[in-house]
Amino acid sequence: MANTKIKILESRADIELLVNSFYAKVKEDELLAPLFRHVDWPAHLPIMYKFWASMLLGEQSYQGSPFDKHKDLPVQTLHFDRWVLLFCETVDEHFMGEKADEAKSRGQHIAAVFQHKMNLFK
Repeated sequence: MANTKIKILESRADIELLVNSFYAKVKEDELLAPLFRHVDWPAHLPIMYKFWASMLLGEQSYQGSPFDKHKDLPVQTLHFDRWVLLFCETVDEHFMGEKADEAKSRGQHIAAVFQHKMNLFK
């Protein structure tokens, strides 16, 4: 995105930009879009804002168990790899700095943990 200003990730508005931009890519991605076809986006996005604001800004606004909602999805390593690729790409398109690096690190870690746990349920 050549016209996007890269800035420090530091606010709830930044989290919303990250989440909205990321899921816009997911909805268009040929591999991931089918997994998200059933999602009620107006309900899901605010949950993701809270999740990432809790992770990155310390808001403690998210309550729930994200793994339980994902454990029965038909995902494989290639899905996790694409998710991480798109997530990190989105972070890099919009943000820089410590929190941006933390977002990418946490995204990679979450994907790895989910993948490991899902393999245990197979």
